[in-house]
Amino acid sequence: MKKSKIVYIVLVVVALIFIGQSVFILDETQQAIVTQFGKPVGEPRTSPGVNFVIPFIQKVQFFDKRYLEWDGDKNQVPTKDKKFIFVDTYARWQITDPLQFFIRLRDERSAQSRLDDILDGETRNAIASNDLLDIVRSTNRDPEVTEDFMEELEVLEDIEVGREAIEEIVLQKANERTSDLGVRILDFKFKRMNYVDEVRDRVYDRMISERNRIADQFRSEGQGEARKIQGDKERDLAQIQSEAVRQSEEIRGRADAEATEIYASAYNKNRQSIDLYQFLRSMEALENSLDEKTNLVISSDSDLFKYLKNMQ
Repeated sequence: MKKSKIVYIVLVVVALIFIGQSVFILDETQQAIVTQFGKPVGEPRTSPGVNFVIPFIQKVQFFDKRYLEWDGDKNQVPTKDKKFIFVDTYARWQITDPLQFFIRLRDERSAQSRLDDILDGETRNAIASNDLLDIVRSTNRDPEVTEDFMEELEVLEDIEVGREAIEEIVLQKANERTSDLGVRILDFKFKRMNYVDEVRDRVYDRMISERNRIADQFRSEGQGEARKIQGDKERDLAQIQSEAVRQSEEIRGRADAEATEIYASAYNKNRQSIDLYQFLRSMEALENSLDEKTNLVISSDSDLFKYLKNMQ
């Protein structure tokens, strides 16, 4: 009995090992190929579910079915117009034919290394074949001008290709080179581009100089506007003062006329009033004209002489 139980247990364990080696489960994110003595056999397994192999003879190689990431190295690349820039890129790729992928590349590490060669090489070719403006810009557009003086400052040259078109060229060329590898590059983008340090410093200096020139132009226009405002103020002030003097003289003239009219009406009532008025006006004239150092020369038929003679 004991020996039969041991044999039964051994048979169960062997059966479980046999089943475990002959069955594998493929989920939605995976695809696989079956190899026999290192060589692929049969069609790739791409549908999720339970699959069977010959135990101990056949093995299963799993590959990811999802979109995979490729992150390029930041490289210093010269443009067509001889400007050195650092270019950082990224891409998304997918294993579309696991059998061909296994035959040509074996695993994802080899695929990443092969994509490094292909995508970095096509990136260098594309950068070297186009000017910097085509690499950093996608469209020809009119700059937004907020001030009149900026019209001559913000002038953008037209581009012939554009950044998006260059990315499409790199993607197309790279897919042509990966067509026999069982992979497909889904997307390629420039992640970042920047000048090398030496060129960047010169660009910053030029930007600072340009902004200082704009600031000086602002100051010059502000000073001109300030002088214009000051001139308008002085002109308006002189005009106001002149108008005030004119109005005051007119008022004073009307007042003198009214006073003279009142005096005349008051003193013209009789002969005594007229004589008194003439006397008072003559005395006022003498008071305003004479002082201690004044010598007065008058004729004998003058009204002033008449009053002075009577005083004597």
